[in-house]
Amino acid sequence: MDSDRKYRQPGYMDSDRDGRPFRDDRPKPQGPRPPIDVTGPRLPRLVQHVAASRCFSCSTALPPGIEFNGNCPKCNAELHCCKQCSHFEPSTRFQCLKPIPARIAVKDKANACALFTPRVTVAREGTANSVAPPPLVNVGPPAPRNPEDARNAFDKLFKKL
Repeated sequence: MDSDRKYRQPGYMDSDRDGRPFRDDRPKPQGPRPPIDVTGPRLPRLVQHVAASRCFSCSTALPPGIEFNGNCPKCNAELHCCKQCSHFEPSTRFQCLKPIPARIAVKDKANACALFTPRVTVAREGTANSVAPPPLVNVGPPAPRNPEDARNAFDKLFKKL
């Protein structure tokens, strides 16, 4: 069998050649496992999900309990409109998932639809319970502002004799 093989490296054909087993059958360690290293890197804090309504125009998170009969506090867009509704779907008939009797032509202006329910989005909030990273501290001399400062710092570092 050795004569028909070009290379002598172990591989899948070495299942029982020369009395060696195919897999490494070393004895597995017995006894208790070593303790977990608590000084190592910590797992990242999990990000919480926040459900909030956002303005269809500027994507500003609207405060809880806002009246949707009014306007957006940031961009002054009307909130009781089709684009702010959870039933708004541009690919359906009259762009609404609910059966409405008549089409509402302008989707971003206020209307008196009785089926209006505000759209609520679920987003990840990365700043809710996270700890701010420590500020970076510059330990060396201040950064050079112009090429002459950089050259002087280089010359000072490698003093010319």
